[in-house]
Amino acid sequence: MKPAPFEYHDPRAVGDAVELLARYGDDAKVLAGGQSLLPMLNLRLARPAAIVDINRLPGLDTLRETDGRLSAGALLRQRALERWASGRAPILAAALRLVGHAAIRNRGTVGGSLAHADPASELPALLLCLDGSVVARSRGGERVIPATDLFRGPLTTSLRPDELLTETRWRIPEIDEGWGFHEVARRHGDFALVGVAALVALGGGRIERARIALFGAGPAPSRAEAAEQALVGQRPDPALLAEAARAGAEGLDPQADIHASGRYRKSVARTLMARALSDALRRAEAHDR
Repeated sequence: MKPAPFEYHDPRAVGDAVELLARYGDDAKVLAGGQSLLPMLNLRLARPAAIVDINRLPGLDTLRETDGRLSAGALLRQRALERWASGRAPILAAALRLVGHAAIRNRGTVGGSLAHADPASELPALLLCLDGSVVARSRGGERVIPATDLFRGPLTTSLRPDELLTETRWRIPEIDEGWGFHEVARRHGDFALVGVAALVALGGGRIERARIALFGAGPAPSRAEAAEQALVGQRPDPALLAEAARAGAEGLDPQADIHASGRYRKSVARTLMARALSDALRRAEAHDR
């Protein structure tokens, strides 16, 4: 199939791209890696009046580490982040290895995945788990949007039509934080049916901090706050992890689709939470000895 007709714009400065978005508003779509947008155009699920191609904008593919925080430009390719993360943030590397295939990650961008906000996508959940945020620019200036305020629903964010996502910011896990990441997909490279990311830190034989994020288990990625609260301050054991996973899955109400029922997704979310927490605890204990 072929896309419906549209105007193509190829700005060479961020300011020019922002002006185009202000002009067209809801009638414009931003083209970055194109791994999600191009299929939607070809299937005519998206029919924008204008495409704003940001691939030639300078300074949007940077990667900087400062004071325990990572800044990744919106145009940074997922494969580049994966290579960096393999030595500095293993949970990110583990998640990115499950995003499509290498050819897709070579083209797909970090900012594009977050702006697309597919509820079954790995990076939005990681942004939540790692206390991240994005920077959006418009005619009126820049604003920082925390991950907790960014994702509104399926393929929906709090980005305004006149805003361009220019930067993503992530907390780099501390060395004493154990991590776990699990997902279930029909085939390697497919979108996850359900996935879980977990971080756990110990102190004095008790769990000091815990962060758990789920994807594919609702209309947007979410934190399993009930599970986190059940863990903090407790001495870890298998029964505690099982109870935390049960608490984390209790409030979930996933939608059914052609791939899986809501009941199946809820059950898998509970199982994967227990596994991710077990992995995170094992890695945290290795640092706590």
